[in-house]
Amino acid sequence: MLTNSRIVKKPTINIIPLVDVLTVLLFFFLVTMEFKSLYVMNITLPEIETAGKNISNNSLYIAVDADGKIYFNGSLIEKNQIVDSLKVFKGFSNQRDLLIIADENTELKIITEIMDFCRMNDFDKIRIQSR
Repeated sequence: MLTNSRIVKKPTINIIPLVDVLTVLLFFFLVTMEFKSLYVMNITLPEIETAGKNISNNSLYIAVDADGKIYFNGSLIEKNQIVDSLKVFKGFSNQRDLLIIADENTELKIITEIMDFCRMNDFDKIRIQSR
């Protein structure tokens, strides 16, 4: 007499499609990520209640810390080198915004001198960073 016996396979999980999906997701995130180098400076920005958004789209920036040290795009420079640094970018980027980031304890005199240097070199789109 024949018995009707079924062969029961042990359930398995095929992980190859899962690895494929994870690989595609990984490549997608790597391609769409923006890698920006961040500079860490000890600057406490002044707080402004009515400030708009400061979206940086390849803008040049000048930062001044509480001690009066000046950074041009992350590089430490002296005050008399600001004009030379701006002249380098003047020819091909005077349409760019210039962002001034200053510590809340920085003297107003330094900020106004920097703004004056910028305007003398035809950088008229000047913004001041706040928090």
